[in-house]
Amino acid sequence: MSELINNREYRQKVLKELIMELHDGKSVDDVKERFAKLIEGVSVAEISEMEQRLIMEGMPIEEVQRLCDVHAAVFEGSIEDIHKPTTLDKIPGHPMHTFKLENQEIERRVEENAKPALETFKESDSPENVKGLLDNIEDLMEIDKHYSRKENIVFPFLENAGITAPPKVMWGVDDEIRDELKEVRSLLEDYKGNKNEVAQKAEEAIRKISEMVFKEENILFPLIMDTLSEDEWLTVYKDSDEIGYTFITPSAKWEPERVDFKEKETKSDLDSGVVRFDSGFMTPKEIEALFNHLPIDITFVDKDDRVKYFSQSSERIFARPKSVIGRTVENCHPPSSVHVVNKIVEDFKSGAKDSEEFWIRMGEQYVLIRYYAVRDENGEYMGTVEVSQDIAPLQKIEGEKRLLSDEG
Repeated sequence: MSELINNREYRQKVLKELIMELHDGKSVDDVKERFAKLIEGVSVAEISEMEQRLIMEGMPIEEVQRLCDVHAAVFEGSIEDIHKPTTLDKIPGHPMHTFKLENQEIERRVEENAKPALETFKESDSPENVKGLLDNIEDLMEIDKHYSRKENIVFPFLENAGITAPPKVMWGVDDEIRDELKEVRSLLEDYKGNKNEVAQKAEEAIRKISEMVFKEENILFPLIMDTLSEDEWLTVYKDSDEIGYTFITPSAKWEPERVDFKEKETKSDLDSGVVRFDSGFMTPKEIEALFNHLPIDITFVDKDDRVKYFSQSSERIFARPKSVIGRTVENCHPPSSVHVVNKIVEDFKSGAKDSEEFWIRMGEQYVLIRYYAVRDENGEYMGTVEVSQDIAPLQKIEGEKRLLSDEG
């Protein structure tokens, strides 16, 4: 047993050394042979555990993320059981089956459409070829839904199982891909003849997309199939429609094998009564309907930084699967923006601020995002409420309107 422990400690030490070598400028090729020897015969779970321990020791997620490219270069055939046969991904309608189908279509579009369009653009950056590459880049941006389901529905269950490092690292790479695709699209929409720059950035984005497919198939998918329970998979299944799918639509309905399965619900002792306020009273059903009819998104995070409620308006801007309930607000945001969220909450808790706001453009929408500290009658911090609204229609208002509309 002590020999096994010592081996793990040794592997942990070497893994840290390899990350620092990458930090200091060594390439993937420089370290991949040593990495391959290090993980020979090691399970996916142990590698995830080693990476998680490094993050818990204080190593920045961005540093551990440097290993992703090394993973892709050496994982194939190096980790025992990584290609072990499964059944979940063979069940039509099961979320795992859907994820796999999406990856197959992503790979097909990369190989048959995006890469040829890029090569054609390299040969000649004619307006037709610029548009051809732009169309393919915009097409690939649909992978956002695939990534969002993974990050917002699957990752919470890994976190609940104590597996936090792999989700954070992978989410970081997902965001890199999103940002790079947006940058290439912007360069092509306002093309200025900088062919080499555009080609290089497009090639990098397409490469990372292909590598993410490999990482999901060989690292993430085996991990989540070993971790998630049937009840949790059912939650993933039910929440997936909220975010949507990439390139495919599940054609089959999946039902758990256990016919006696009953969805867990948290029942309030107020369900059969009313909630009384200083200025009136309402039933829980009325309260829920009221919040859901407001033309804004509302999300409430309690004093322990856990998401406790979100509204479900027909004009919702940001997808909120129900699996987000109970999740820490830190884990609901990409690593790149966590520091902003943490600063807002810290300022609210300390009393330094009572509100904060941002405004961003999202296509035709102009989204105003406001945060307010929620305090009790004694000024004690109770939580944070986020309110989001598309203000583009409001900016178009002119003059006055004093009469009823003709239409109902």
